[in-house]
Amino acid sequence: MARTINDSATPPSPRNKEADESSAAGKKRKRKEVFPYGNYRAYYGYRVGKDAEEDLRFKVLKEEWFKGKDCLDIGCNSGIMTISIAQKFHCKTILGVDIDHERIKDAQWNLQKISKIEKIRKCSKNAVSTDAMHALNGLECARSLSQNKERNAYETGHPAQQRSLLDVVSFQHENFVESQHESPIDHYDTIICLSVTKWVQLNWGDNGLIKLFTKIWRLLHPGGILILEPQPWKSYCNNRLVTETTAANFRSIMFYPRYFQEILIDKIGFRAIENAASSVGNTKPGSGFNRPVLVLRK
Repeated sequence: MARTINDSATPPSPRNKEADESSAAGKKRKRKEVFPYGNYRAYYGYRVGKDAEEDLRFKVLKEEWFKGKDCLDIGCNSGIMTISIAQKFHCKTILGVDIDHERIKDAQWNLQKISKIEKIRKCSKNAVSTDAMHALNGLECARSLSQNKERNAYETGHPAQQRSLLDVVSFQHENFVESQHESPIDHYDTIICLSVTKWVQLNWGDNGLIKLFTKIWRLLHPGGILILEPQPWKSYCNNRLVTETTAANFRSIMFYPRYFQEILIDKIGFRAIENAASSVGNTKPGSGFNRPVLVLRK
């Protein structure tokens, strides 16, 4: 009589067993990896979404807030937004700070990479301009182009050809809430604080939030601008259990995001110049976020 084979009793092949163990180990590593300060890897890929050409917040940012100004970006993550602001709005300087040393390393790598790409593009443009001038054989044309370059420099006193992203953008590792903020620049014209306040409150409570707002006020020049993007309360609820500290601070929060503008105006001393929430427009599902952006002046 032929023996029947019980398929269910067939032992797994060594290859399948190895794959299962590898998958389980990978899932375990993922479960262990937490980002208690919002210091996510590839944050901007998640933030912007696959279909968006650029960060939606650029729809509400204005060149006049940045052009020729000293700027500070609090919670810069991998620096993509910081670098993009410098490129798009021609800051005099912009410093990005972040609590995560690894994100600052990412930002510095991105700065080097994007700076090299920009340098190659400028060299290509200069080569085309030189060929055109030779073809025209016009010294007046050459002189006019040179004058235009000087006028378009970023108001730093340096010749236009010497200005690059490396002259404008810098990054430093810093716990902004608790540090003394050591920087060559004593005061800033514009300070950006985008999607940071939730993590400050979850890690340092309401006292940390007031400390953040007060420090921003102190670092701004008179007439300086704060651009603030608070996260909604629902986002706090979703992230309250990241650590024991965030869970404990969540339970004691009294200053809800809806009160921030009132606190900044009545307690800190700012005056509102714009609430850009309605200007952002609706986003497609899965394409970044749609949050209010408050613009206040010292």
